[in-house]
Amino acid sequence: MEIKEIHSKQEWEGFLAATAPASFLQSWHWGEFNETTGHKIWRLGFYSAKGGSSSGGEHGTLVGVAFVLKVTARRGAFLFCPHGPLLRPDLLASLTEFLIPLAKHERCVFIRISPLMEATVANDKAFTDLGYRNAPIHMMHPELAWILDITPSEDQLLAGMRKTTRYSIKKAEKDGVVITTSSDPNDFEKFYNVYKETVRRQEFKAFSEEYFKTEVEIFFREHQGMFFFAEYRGEVVGGAVIIFYGNSAFYHHGATNRKFPGLTDAQLLQWTAIKEAKRRGLKYYNFWGVVPEDKKKHPWAGLSLFKRGFGGSEQAYVHAKDYRLSHRYWLTYAIEKARKIKRRL
Repeated sequence: MEIKEIHSKQEWEGFLAATAPASFLQSWHWGEFNETTGHKIWRLGFYSAKGGSSSGGEHGTLVGVAFVLKVTARRGAFLFCPHGPLLRPDLLASLTEFLIPLAKHERCVFIRISPLMEATVANDKAFTDLGYRNAPIHMMHPELAWILDITPSEDQLLAGMRKTTRYSIKKAEKDGVVITTSSDPNDFEKFYNVYKETVRRQEFKAFSEEYFKTEVEIFFREHQGMFFFAEYRGEVVGGAVIIFYGNSAFYHHGATNRKFPGLTDAQLLQWTAIKEAKRRGLKYYNFWGVVPEDKKKHPWAGLSLFKRGFGGSEQAYVHAKDYRLSHRYWLTYAIEKARKIKRRL
């Protein structure tokens, strides 16, 4: 097995196109976005011995990839692999052996992997056998996703929704809510103004304006993103950023204001986004993260209930794993554990 950095967008995206599941968090453009915002990145390719497949190229056959970035924090830097690596569990040892000296060279305190692997005992054991432990923070990226198969007809999808969700869609249409879309990055402020109101009301840490704008510009430029706006009485009352990647549409960011109580614009907005994903010939609509149904007091319980109303099923991934490289890791562990308790996560 040979591990080399990949510098060809075509080679990287070609591998991901043939891989299931694939997340935009491992995409070429997510790497470009992180590089633009100041992170060091590595796009790693895992190659079998030369002389295998004719498509293998000079290094042999590409059998796995891992996008890794360096996150710099006051409590200590770390290497992070979001929704990856995309490779067989038996290759995790090779990845770890490669990342340890790289992390030490970059003066990192630990390595964090947020796998896009099904949450099974065997997959979890593949990490623990190598010395990984569960990260203290839950859902740095979704570990329990709500996914809707959108290949059935629109009538079948509506029939699969919760009754109250169907009613809310019809009510919003009757009330005069209008859903508009835009692939123009210049409409960013329109979304961000509603987003700031959402942050103020729900009291969570906001992404910076620069962060948001950069992401939008990169994905929209490649026709992999779109704004959806809910308008009522000439005012934008809700919005969403949807990412289209691989065979899926991802509900990546959402924003609402509550100026008009009883308005059900959010349901109509999501239904419009689902229909756009169907129009593009995609197979799944990924609502991003949810919390278990029995966690009624979780801060995201209401949002999770909203997402489940559209029908679909949950997909559980292996919990984020940390590989400790320094005793300074325990400071990060304590801070993140305290933050989790404070936020009731």
